[in-house]
Amino acid sequence: MPTTTRDRVLDAAESLFFSRGIAVTGVDRVADAAGVAIATLYKQAGSKDGLLAAVLERRLADWTAHWDAALAAAATDEDRLLALFDALVSYRAQARPTQWCCFLATASERPRQPGADVVQDLLDRDTALLTRRLRELAEPLSDDPDELAAQLLVVYDGALASLLRQAPDDALVRARRVAAAVVGAVRRP
Repeated sequence: MPTTTRDRVLDAAESLFFSRGIAVTGVDRVADAAGVAIATLYKQAGSKDGLLAAVLERRLADWTAHWDAALAAAATDEDRLLALFDALVSYRAQARPTQWCCFLATASERPRQPGADVVQDLLDRDTALLTRRLRELAEPLSDDPDELAAQLLVVYDGALASLLRQAPDDALVRARRVAAAVVGAVRRP
């Protein structure tokens, strides 16, 4: 059970935003689900965008920790590259799974806007983390690590989108197999 008001607010927002939709979920509903006054919610987050950003910030930190753990457990360069998919399985098994990916869900509901946008900044950080790490992990295996990283990111995004259509275990197991085949096809001899 959450121990702080902030945890209760973030848990309620995360649950409602990613089960019902961000646009249709009002802050009053989040406050009610968290058992706090709307003034408390605004004190915690400042705005609905601030609340969404706080949820995404927490998810990004949690996701990164899962990926770090999967990387630490990997024995070979190929295992390290495929650890993205192992991390996805462990992440989905945690206490706060959502229907699919909070970052893709947010991107699908919020068109990119001009100017400063704290939510878009978090979406960009997630994409940059994925792209940078995959490229670095692909370097020992491929003559074109940028291309291999881009291909694996497509597989990863496809796996997350597939969670909307099929059982999570099936989508994630298949995604790892596809990723392994992609790596095998371009791997240096």
